Amino acid sequence: MTGRFSGRVAFVTGGSRGIGRAIVERFAEEGAKVAIVDVNEEALTETTNELREKGYEVFSKIASVTDENEIEGAVNEAYEMLGSLDILVNNAGVIRDNLLFKMTDSDWDTVMDVHLKGSFYAARAAQKYMVQNKYGRIINISSTSALGNRGQANYATAKAGLQGFTKTLAIELGRYGITTNSVAPGFIETEMTKATAERIGISFEDLIHASVSQIPVGRSGKPEDIANAVAFFADENSSFVNGQVIYVAGGPKN
Repeated sequence: MTGRFSGRVAFVTGGSRGIGRAIVERFAEEGAKVAIVDVNEEALTETTNELREKGYEVFSKIASVTDENEIEGAVNEAYEMLGSLDILVNNAGVIRDNLLFKMTDSDWDTVMDVHLKGSFYAARAAQKYMVQNKYGRIINISSTSALGNRGQANYATAKAGLQGFTKTLAIELGRYGITTNSVAPGFIETEMTKATAERIGISFEDLIHASVSQIPVGRSGKPEDIANAVAFFADENSSFVNGQVIYVAGGPKN
């Protein structure tokens, strides 16, 4: 198979559903071997089987990004099985939304651990192979919530933290041919946004309608929209784009 990612290996956390799955599919369609880790065994099995049926080379493993040993083991196994590790997408995420006065310690810690500690563990494990190969692309999935969002003190803080993490890795790893960038999605139709609709007590259709009314391009985002931006950062030709955050939200975000 030929494509702009032919010969490359892409490792995607939380890659079995929603945005993560769209990213995995984009890389596979464009020639990459893909490695997926997730905690959702059912979704991971389904995604892996469907990709393999299409003839794609896939490594998949049940692993939590919050467990240092599990994520490091998965990165090492993927490298051994697929022969390289060129692209890392830190996509795994959870929400535990609540207003500050209702937010529990567990709500805070869970979101911080998955988004920040998880991205740290995965990047630390992957960078050794990238430094060795003098090539790499790290893409962290942030959010427009990084700019502040009611009921998301934990999520907004974690997603803003990922942007600082992105810029720091860009400075530290750039000399090794490794770029680090971040994609910050706006409203995207996924299982996670369906859960948000349920939490606030409205139908998903009503949430989409309300969101679209605020989006300049007049439509909601799809997981494929995020996969497009990730593919841009992951492209070999994007080697002079480093430490950037791109908001994929149908309009400007400040």
